[in-house]
Amino acid sequence: MNKKELKEFLDEKVVLYNNPNFIETDPIQIPHLFSKKEDIEIAGFLTAIISWGNRTMIIRNANKMMEMLDNAPHDFILNHTSKDLKVLENFVHRTFNHIDLTQFVKSLQNIYINHGGLENILNIDDNSNTYQNSIHQFKKVFFEIEHHNRTLKHISDPLKNSAAKRINMFLRWMVRNDKTGVDFGLWATHNPANLSCPLDVHSGNVARKLKLLLRKQNDWKAVAELDKNLRKLDKLDPVKYDFALFGLGVFEKF
Repeated sequence: MNKKELKEFLDEKVVLYNNPNFIETDPIQIPHLFSKKEDIEIAGFLTAIISWGNRTMIIRNANKMMEMLDNAPHDFILNHTSKDLKVLENFVHRTFNHIDLTQFVKSLQNIYINHGGLENILNIDDNSNTYQNSIHQFKKVFFEIEHHNRTLKHISDPLKNSAAKRINMFLRWMVRNDKTGVDFGLWATHNPANLSCPLDVHSGNVARKLKLLLRKQNDWKAVAELDKNLRKLDKLDPVKYDFALFGLGVFEKF
């Protein structure tokens, strides 16, 4: 396919998958349970962080998390007591357990009380057009309070060449306004042109088949290569193509 044909093909797949039906099978359904901005942010962030493995299990465990947070995650984050944290002791999702969830609750409390919330702390504060350094700085703030070393691995660092798939997915949810009701477009202080594709096995394999990505590893260098090529197709909303790549990989076995 030439560039024009590729764009037409992928644009058709975006229309096919970037619609409300997508929500039914995707972890993004969890933040869609809420209407308050901060509840959507926190539910989205915690759901994205455990989004690896079986999607049915991700959704089930994310729902459990929300129940443990009294289905009012922002209020729980701000006002929990040490007694309230005991309810988290039975939580586990693969290698993310109650110790990690408790740490996340405490770190999020610090971010909302002392740093203006997730929208503020994840914003790009340099002249770059990617979130690479922003995510790195976010991790430093996230763990500036007393923390368990075991929990460090659950926030990726792109400056250490991690693809940061889960945080990039969360950023897509918050920043893109897709006009169809899937991504939220809550963060008006952010620019969707700066988003990076949440690179995983499915999107990576499809991108390579379509010659959008040559690098074999799914790391930040691959993210940067894919960014460059997707921005040639749509410089204002490059990450809409995540729907096309993911849909082709998961639903069509492309």
